[in-house]
Amino acid sequence: MTDPVRLAAGDRAPAFHLADQGGAKHRLSAYKGRRVLLFFYPKANTGGCTTQACGLRDVAGEIGDTVILGVSPDLPKAQAAWDARHDFGFPLLSDPDHATADSYGTWGPKKLYGKEYEGIIRSAFLIGANGKVEHAWYKISPKATPEKLLAALEDA
Repeated sequence: MTDPVRLAAGDRAPAFHLADQGGAKHRLSAYKGRRVLLFFYPKANTGGCTTQACGLRDVAGEIGDTVILGVSPDLPKAQAAWDARHDFGFPLLSDPDHATADSYGTWGPKKLYGKEYEGIIRSAFLIGANGKVEHAWYKISPKATPEKLLAALEDA
């Protein structure tokens, strides 16, 4: 297993075209002129991912017109059921072949109970209105995601 490529501030954010929990398609280019928080999470309806997504839902009223988009390998049906339980209010994008995760460097080696496997490395990116990465937070904790977003927007 090789370590994924990492994006840094100033890099152009990779384009994507993914379906959300309701089947609507989303492209990064559709949000040109607005900031986007793109966060990658391992699996819908798990403890850490629910903490992360609920935290972002809870600060959504404090981030102006910044768009929140979640990405995981889950299929839209699983994401829709998770969203129905928690009413997130933002798109959850399905990346089952992890092509978008690969392009952001969020698919890579992980260990659990001594076993190595490939999966989502929990990460978040604040993408500027110009389509460039402003902040890249790899291996971010679920609770830190909304805190880092608010701090980055406050500093801007």
